[in-house]
Amino acid sequence: MNLLEPIVAWHQDIARIRRDIHAHPELSFEEFRTSDVVATQLLEWGIEVDRGLGGTGVVGIIRGNIDSPRTVGLRADMDALPMQEANTFEHASQNAGKMHACGHDGHTAMLLAAARYLAQHRDFPGTVYVIFQPAEEGGGGAKRMIDDGLFSRFPMEAVFGMHNWPGLKVGQFGVTAGPIMASSNEFVITIQGKGTHAGMPHLGIDPVMTAVQLAQSLQTIITRNRNPLDAAVLSITQIHTGSADNVVPNVAIMRGTVRTFTHETLDLIERRMHDIARYTCEALDCTVEFEFHRNYPPTINHANETAFCVEVMRSIVGEENVHDRVQPTMGAEDFAFMLQELPGCYVWIGNGDGTHRDVGHGAGPCMLHNGSYDFNDDLLPLGGTYWVELARKWLARPD
Repeated sequence: MNLLEPIVAWHQDIARIRRDIHAHPELSFEEFRTSDVVATQLLEWGIEVDRGLGGTGVVGIIRGNIDSPRTVGLRADMDALPMQEANTFEHASQNAGKMHACGHDGHTAMLLAAARYLAQHRDFPGTVYVIFQPAEEGGGGAKRMIDDGLFSRFPMEAVFGMHNWPGLKVGQFGVTAGPIMASSNEFVITIQGKGTHAGMPHLGIDPVMTAVQLAQSLQTIITRNRNPLDAAVLSITQIHTGSADNVVPNVAIMRGTVRTFTHETLDLIERRMHDIARYTCEALDCTVEFEFHRNYPPTINHANETAFCVEVMRSIVGEENVHDRVQPTMGAEDFAFMLQELPGCYVWIGNGDGTHRDVGHGAGPCMLHNGSYDFNDDLLPLGGTYWVELARKWLARPD
């Protein structure tokens, strides 16, 4: 691999920062200590810092030695998940019920490594904005930063993101043009019936059987209304109803998620869900309240920027280690909001199979959102090098 020697030399320093952040995880919009760590490091390296966008967001401004209006944004997320860590190694979470189980500690550390290099060398035209974002895990921190003026206060030609990916080998990257991650949406269906004794069901209106029939009917949207070539998932994950074996309850509540790669398919699913819920409940004499919440849009990579990233990755790890048509996932990512505003690309960097974990890791696999997960510190020089080379090559492009 063609790694930048200074970043390789800083490996242990950056790893210590990463492990410190891992040991002190903070949830969405609560990243006060983490943002302090980030801002302190940036200032120590002579980088101008702006704080407060999205609440706890941090933006570093790194100007090159060559005068130019060219700009680029590099983004990392900082928040942890509300879950208990199963690991017991030295840098395991010290905050009960909070854990860096998605590698945002590593994302922050890789971007810090790049920021340090860019600040020391400044051998590029224009300006690099390093964006440390709060609240990716369901909080929509990217949108909050945008709403607070991220792109108006710091104009960028393009913006780029990166996520570690367990199962992809260390030293490999994955990316694809177009959708790489799905939209994330939630629904709540409240079915109102009429309670009665279970031995006399004819005297009531059964919301449980209505929920059962509705659950089956909703799947016909995926199998009969959706174009089979347009990927989508409709999952009912909760049905809450009843409290006794011999009572037909008054209410049944159904909850779940819908994932799509296109807005058109999402529009279709929401409309058909509303109609099927309404008419199924009406046919069975129940009333219904239908709620549909669109959380994150699909993460859609722009073609030109994706091709640019592929060339950067190939220059570092070789063509054979860049999977440029990787299979998208139905997971979601709020970097999607940034890609709705600006051209850009979101890539995956291989986190390996979990064999990197220190003694004391939990019994589970090293997968995202798992109590036994840990970010692979071997990625730090590679991720830092990728960010530097991407920024320098982007800013050096001819107009």
